[in-house]
Amino acid sequence: MIIPSIDLMDGQAVQLVQGRRKVLEAGDPRPLAERFGRVGEVAVVDLDAALGRGSNAAVMAELCEIAPCRVGGGIRDLERALEWLDRGAVKVVLGTAAVPEVLEGLPRDRVVAALDAWEGEVVVKGWTKRTGRTVYEGMRELSGLAGSFLVTFVEGEGKEGGFPRDQIAPLVEAAGTSRLTVAGGVTTAEEVAWLDRAGADAQVGMALYRGNLGLAEAFTAPLRSERADGLWPTVVCDERGGALGLVWSSPDSVRTAIDEGIGVYHSRSRGLWRKGATSGAAQELLRIEADCDRDALRFAVRQAGPGFCHEGDWTCFGPAQGLRKLEQTVKSRRARAVPGSLTSRLLEDGEFLRGKLVEEAGELGEAASTARHGETSADRHGEAVADGHGEALTDRVVEEAADVIYFLTVALERAGASLADVEEELDRRSLKVKRRVASEPKGASDG
Repeated sequence: MIIPSIDLMDGQAVQLVQGRRKVLEAGDPRPLAERFGRVGEVAVVDLDAALGRGSNAAVMAELCEIAPCRVGGGIRDLERALEWLDRGAVKVVLGTAAVPEVLEGLPRDRVVAALDAWEGEVVVKGWTKRTGRTVYEGMRELSGLAGSFLVTFVEGEGKEGGFPRDQIAPLVEAAGTSRLTVAGGVTTAEEVAWLDRAGADAQVGMALYRGNLGLAEAFTAPLRSERADGLWPTVVCDERGGALGLVWSSPDSVRTAIDEGIGVYHSRSRGLWRKGATSGAAQELLRIEADCDRDALRFAVRQAGPGFCHEGDWTCFGPAQGLRKLEQTVKSRRARAVPGSLTSRLLEDGEFLRGKLVEEAGELGEAASTARHGETSADRHGEAVADGHGEALTDRVVEEAADVIYFLTVALERAGASLADVEEELDRRSLKVKRRVASEPKGASDG
């Protein structure tokens, strides 16, 4: 698949030829990251740091909040790599620091080992220093330590002249279980599709910026369809992953969706269909993903209005349930206060809400503590408790947790936030490598 690339110099997006001569200035990288992030991970390279003449760390950190970024450039030791993983990078790209003693201290699946090659020889320090090693030797040395390899054909970087196809199969084989990404010279949608079939991703910069390769064309190039009309079945999901419905996509609808950042699909009766254009149930496009077989798509969207279904339900499979239903109920109370409603009062009275949150959290803590201390050895080994006491304790924890989640949902609505925002925050925290140390609650005794 396509990995769009953003190279940074002096806080701006640029493109260099062979890593030496600046030929293009693309301006503010933030809009680029927002658009590129709609199709997956974005490669962000700090050229100033790579060349040892400055840093774009502040801008890179912002980009990590906008899109899922694999960041590189000037990351030359373990501490710096860990810092970027903790700052929200989905992956770190290491060149000079791609050595066993550094990679052994990092989570394998979040490491991209960059083997930049000038005519087959690995070069480091911003492509300025030759190492005497071949790419294959570098792969063997780092086998099992990196989840991905990035091989850049430096002689073709920024020149849009293609890449040496005869080298790809041996490189994919040498990469083994690690995913291969190829950069340097990739220019056409056909090349992106060819690389995908060969088992590699394509990292592209210059061709995207100059308009010689469209982002949507690059993204859809590896896709296939068993239909005569070439359409792809598309599952539409909300931002929390719940399926809203099944639609169809075409190259034109995907292009429009990516360009406009909204939910756009193919209607077999009316052609291009911008969801919500007349009903108000519009969608903000978050990302598009292809399935493993490259014959179906998933759109993640932020749904507005009553829902996705033309009959007024949240999904085409019926009304919302669970936490989504709770959220909708709370939101409706904010839009239209109901006399005597607990939710309406909680939304209006912050002090009352605070008291209920503290009260219910305490009751959940008590229930959880009781359930834990009430376990028998049979409980701990997963055996049934004959008198049902353990089951009753579990039921109480569930009931108290439901109370806490209800009041939490009200608190989020009152603050203009949502459960999806909480999930995004949890996802961001999961990227951290340095874990928080467990500590005793305030007032706990050492005994």
